[in-house]
Amino acid sequence: MALEQDQKPNPADTSAPEPPLWKQIFLQRKEETPRNTIAEWTVTILLLLFGTTTLVQAFVIPTGSMEDTLLIGDHLLVDKLAYAPPGPISKYFLPYSAVKRGDIIVFRWPDDIRMTFVKRVLGVPGDRIRIENKQVFLNGKALQEPYKYHKTEYFDSYRDTFPSEPNTRLSEGGRTMLEKHMTGNEIVVPDNAFFAMGDNRDQSLDSRYWGFVPRENIIGKPLIIYWSYDAPTERLQSSTPGWEHIQDLATNFFTKTRWGRTFNLIHGYPVQ
Repeated sequence: MALEQDQKPNPADTSAPEPPLWKQIFLQRKEETPRNTIAEWTVTILLLLFGTTTLVQAFVIPTGSMEDTLLIGDHLLVDKLAYAPPGPISKYFLPYSAVKRGDIIVFRWPDDIRMTFVKRVLGVPGDRIRIENKQVFLNGKALQEPYKYHKTEYFDSYRDTFPSEPNTRLSEGGRTMLEKHMTGNEIVVPDNAFFAMGDNRDQSLDSRYWGFVPRENIIGKPLIIYWSYDAPTERLQSSTPGWEHIQDLATNFFTKTRWGRTFNLIHGYPVQ
């Protein structure tokens, strides 16, 4: 299934050889709690054994609104249990949690639930949000966001100073947000809803334009990139690969696969 998102990171130079992939993954997770580490790999193995189930689901990123965190052509496994209500037994070994600021989430787009989006949560119920000259303020404090990118030099009066008078057409959810959830120069996130934005901040169709993400629309959170392939958006938006994409895979599979991203675990960022 394709995920909507609206360039590519340069690998850091190093004089020392990179450790093996398995070791990179281990070191990346070394500081996580054992419970979370075991849980993430448990759901991954379940998918490999049993295919797409109610536990995890495969998605592909077709557009660039989450660059450079997620790239066009990243194929993900999404943990559908992450935010599910914990069971009496499963709560002891599966990573159930509340949706937190900084989480990357996969959800059904409120404007058309047939479409699936991926964004980062910046506001949870009760939070106050505003943007001044591209700087996000959460509950009156400027956010430090090492994951975000600004890839345009120009200033947009609505996108970069929010909330403000729209200079483009908003969806019904976006208009309702401005009419009913704006206090002073801030947006206040209502109950059972979240404010989400793309990391590619200047090229993201997100809560600024269509409003809040309802809690019931959230599918889960990305767990791991199991394969990443350099392909254009138009080849990734269909549910079935076209002939041109099949030919490209047959010819360029080894050269266009981003091997360095394979099996990378995906993490949120603790936004405070």
